[in-house]
Amino acid sequence: MPNDFEQCSAAVSRLHAALAALRPLADAVGVGSPVGSEWYELLEHKLRPQVEGTPYLVVAVVGGTNIGKSVVFNHLVGEEASAVSPLAAGTKHPVCLVPPSFDDERLLVRLFEGFELRPWHASTDPQIESDSDWLFWRVGRDVPERLLVLDTPDIDSDAQINWRRADGVRHVADVLVAVLTQQKYNDAAVKQFFRKAVQADKPVVVLFNQCDLGEDREYWPQWLATFADETGAAPELVYIVPYDRAGARERRLPFYEIGSDGSGAPDVAASLRNDLASLKFDRIKLRTLRGALARVTDTGSGAPAYLTAVRATSRQFNEAATALSATDMARVDWPSLPSELLVQEIREWWNLHRSPWSRNIHSVYRRVGRGVTWPVRTAWEAISGPAVDPLVAFRQRERAAILTAIERLLDELKRLASVGNDTLRPRLAALLQGDARAQLLRRIEASHATLDPVDDDYRTFLRAELDRWGRDNPRAITTLRSIDQVTAVARPAITVSLAVSGWVLAAGLVHGAAVHAATHSAMELATEAAVTGGVTTGGEALVDATTTGVRRAATRLFTRLQEHYARERAAWLAGWLERELLGPVLADLRRGAELSDSAAFGDFESALAELSQPVPALSAS
Repeated sequence: MPNDFEQCSAAVSRLHAALAALRPLADAVGVGSPVGSEWYELLEHKLRPQVEGTPYLVVAVVGGTNIGKSVVFNHLVGEEASAVSPLAAGTKHPVCLVPPSFDDERLLVRLFEGFELRPWHASTDPQIESDSDWLFWRVGRDVPERLLVLDTPDIDSDAQINWRRADGVRHVADVLVAVLTQQKYNDAAVKQFFRKAVQADKPVVVLFNQCDLGEDREYWPQWLATFADETGAAPELVYIVPYDRAGARERRLPFYEIGSDGSGAPDVAASLRNDLASLKFDRIKLRTLRGALARVTDTGSGAPAYLTAVRATSRQFNEAATALSATDMARVDWPSLPSELLVQEIREWWNLHRSPWSRNIHSVYRRVGRGVTWPVRTAWEAISGPAVDPLVAFRQRERAAILTAIERLLDELKRLASVGNDTLRPRLAALLQGDARAQLLRRIEASHATLDPVDDDYRTFLRAELDRWGRDNPRAITTLRSIDQVTAVARPAITVSLAVSGWVLAAGLVHGAAVHAATHSAMELATEAAVTGGVTTGGEALVDATTTGVRRAATRLFTRLQEHYARERAAWLAGWLERELLGPVLADLRRGAELSDSAAFGDFESALAELSQPVPALSAS
């Protein structure tokens, strides 16, 4: 806790503001609300009202029956406020005088929680019998600034209602002025009250009233020691007040401070009123906050325990989010994109790099070539059956791989729902209820059916890779461009020759590769062979015109294209799963996981650390 009251006030305000920001975030992820806990109520209703605006010190004059409490009270407030009676049990309800500058009745309502505030019109008002817990208040003409002074009912009364009001006074007071006498310092009810006050860490100022300064001098240290031993109190200030009925009536009783052990001489009169109001105000105020702050900052039951619960919950959410990562869950052994599709895309890319003249020649004769080879394809299909469309086969393989991955995912979710942490289990149970598995499989199949095998993003990537490959292999590009020009010149003769010679059938080359060769130029075959590693019939000789290094570069290019395609498809599946299945759960888990890194958490932790510093004890010097 800071040594300076203003620093402490600022830290309390920061703690309260940070808690206001942290609570809704913590509530949203299931951290138990602090409302109703002792530390929260102290922060909200005790500490915060004390540090907002002008700070006031609530000083309660307390003691047993007929020991002059009202006399002491009147001396503190500087006027005949409470009725002074030689009869016992005159004050039934606590009364409060506030300084002339005080104008915030709402602050009184917060400070005196548990009491019903009533205007104080006459000195006899507190003597009215009532079962209600009233607290009378008014402005005092001479009450020192920043003091709120209470006169209280007897704490040793036989009336149980007084016990309840005594507990209320002990709760709201910052400082308890214990008015004791030779007859009452060892009274059982008095000791019980102050024992509870010490347990609540309330500062206690001891005042021995009605003393004989000569004859009692050797006894009051003993009275003080007995009172301290029986209650556990370590009085902050100790005063001796002589027996003087006229002085009491005329409010001119002297107050002698005799030290915390009672050994000082009653030589020079002090002013308890001034001590509380000015010289020792900040230290007393800090001291009065210490008890509440000790409970607020208690590691076992205070705000640190709440912070620990928030941190633990955030860690659980982080573990759950990691376990439920859609990217990790979407692990699929993706089938390779058919070479035919890649080659087609490569041809399209190369076509953009041809001269207009070459592009037109190859375009025209490619169509002619398809017509020329139609009889060959028809004959081959008659012998071996219709050719399998590589794209259809690929999509079937991809669909099977996706469904297998989804089945694995659902099995893993089911396992996590039974063995996962307390954060994950209920969320997954709700996710997997009913016919969730069948619905999910139907939805993913429908979504995959609308997915383009090669989308614009992948095509952009592929062409960028081919452009880079071309820049890195200029000799290969030059060679292939030369071949392309030559084949463009020879293309008409090649196509016509295939049409009239019957060479394809005569040579016994009725094969998909032969048909493929007939419909495409040597350049296209060379490019295909280079990219696919020379696996396509009819291109190997042309590839040999390049270097072995170029072939290796082309193979690496092909690998990159396949790997990127697999990553792109996996990203699509992960995105689909997060959007269609795991999205709300993952968003919830991520919010919880990020809680311990939030600004509100950091601010709360920082303010709490500042308030958790040891508080120096108040001395009378």
